[in-house]
Amino acid sequence: MVAMAGAPDNASDAGGHVVGFVDIGTNSVRLMLVQVGPGLAYRVINLQREVVRLGEDEFGDGLLRPAAMERALAVCRSFAELARSSGATEVVAVATSATREARNRAAFVARLRDEAGLDVHVVSGREEARLIYLGVLGTVELGERTLLCLDIGGGSTEVIVGDARQELFLDSLPLGAARLAGDPTLPDVSGPISAEDYQRLQRAVRLASVHAVSAVRGFDVDVAYGTSGTIRNLAAVAAKVLHGREPQREETVTLPDLRKTIKLLRGMTLAERRRVPGLSPDRADIVVAGAAVLETLIADLELAAVTALSECGLREGMLMDYLSRSPHAALVHELSVRQRSVVRLMRAADADEAHGRHVAHLSLELFDSARDLGLHKLRAPERELLEPAALLHDVGSFISYADHHLHSAYLIGNADLLGFDQRETAVMAATALFHRKATPSVRHGIFAGLAATDRKTVRTLSTLLRLAERLDRSHGGVVRHARLLAGPTRRELVLRLETKGPAQLELWGLEKARASMEKALRRRLTIETVPAPGASADGAPTASPPSAPDAS
Repeated sequence: MVAMAGAPDNASDAGGHVVGFVDIGTNSVRLMLVQVGPGLAYRVINLQREVVRLGEDEFGDGLLRPAAMERALAVCRSFAELARSSGATEVVAVATSATREARNRAAFVARLRDEAGLDVHVVSGREEARLIYLGVLGTVELGERTLLCLDIGGGSTEVIVGDARQELFLDSLPLGAARLAGDPTLPDVSGPISAEDYQRLQRAVRLASVHAVSAVRGFDVDVAYGTSGTIRNLAAVAAKVLHGREPQREETVTLPDLRKTIKLLRGMTLAERRRVPGLSPDRADIVVAGAAVLETLIADLELAAVTALSECGLREGMLMDYLSRSPHAALVHELSVRQRSVVRLMRAADADEAHGRHVAHLSLELFDSARDLGLHKLRAPERELLEPAALLHDVGSFISYADHHLHSAYLIGNADLLGFDQRETAVMAATALFHRKATPSVRHGIFAGLAATDRKTVRTLSTLLRLAERLDRSHGGVVRHARLLAGPTRRELVLRLETKGPAQLELWGLEKARASMEKALRRRLTIETVPAPGASADGAPTASPPSAPDAS
């Protein structure tokens, strides 16, 4: 699933498989159906777009309107049915600005799941920007060039700088065409708009984009692309009206031509705009607002022109992200996007990486052995969240060790980790929160805000993480391996530890936490230690170590 779940098991089937990609935006819902074949060759077999205006009247009070949700749900149901009737074995769906900013987004996402059968991932602005960047990389050959990409959506504008190897700058600005067009504090752009009122729009854009513009100016950009419908429409109007020709697949529009096009459009009535060659009639009421964003950014960034890319954006980035995570894909980078995000946060927080990696290793061993015993029914997607939660469980220590679990949870939940959607980061944050002290309870807001299935997941993952953390209490990697094994009866478990030397601190910690661990596992627990291969033997397996004062 997007943003990092693995490709389906049948990815290597000789006949390939169909995957659907759904982009639930502020203005439109888009569907792309793709036939993925052997060797990850793919073919787009269907593209659909429907205007739903999901963000209509939302941005003032942060609530999706009932009528807007009904429109979006109807289209999503239709797209999901089309995907499945086309043989799609998986439908990957993301929601962007309107949904992520809505106070009632949980109810909307639940309805999408229950009524349309879509498991929707609500992505952050920077994650949306990253996916758009991937879409561009899958469309153009950059070589050694550095790109700037602008994507003007309905609710936000994504600003991206990157090269062929990695993203260098990602930002998401509250400057969508539908958002600005519906802002009651700004001029009405649905009809003719004066030069003075248009300049008021530009001032609002400039105020919201000043920091991004300053940051982008620090890069040596070789080429500028535009990937949104707004930019493609403006470039098409310039080609048809100003130059009397059909727009190209990659249509470059200069700043002087853009200004002429905007002057033409802002002098028209809504009915007149709808008849302009190259302009989609459903964009006629918001295109001037989007144009104000584009012109202001191009001017402030001192760009001579921008090249509008056809059929290149979030959906295409979702496809690239999906393909890049297949076990058959060639590795473009040594680390995945998720791994890079996690490592960056670990190093920014100056966390103990060796300890984090060892706890993650032990957590996964416990996860696998517990699953083998039938202690839980979690699978690969949940396992993929346990590892980063374990790696990052101590990142809050640089703020305050005494309550570092609280700070770790906050950092994970708010660090905008690329490659993860909002639900995944919430599960990871809650798992890290409960790695010490309190156990999962709805008294904690981060846990109460999770769906029931995710709460169950966190209870399991946090139990395994708590146990793994106890097994590296000394931060010395003394316990090399840990497995849960069946005990003499169905109500008993054996925790077998392979150690490379004395592990008294870890054993004391386990004994102190035995009662809570047994309650969480719902089994009596026997602890055995054996020497790891290559370690010196220290006698027969032991159980029930002596108690000692808590050293944590």
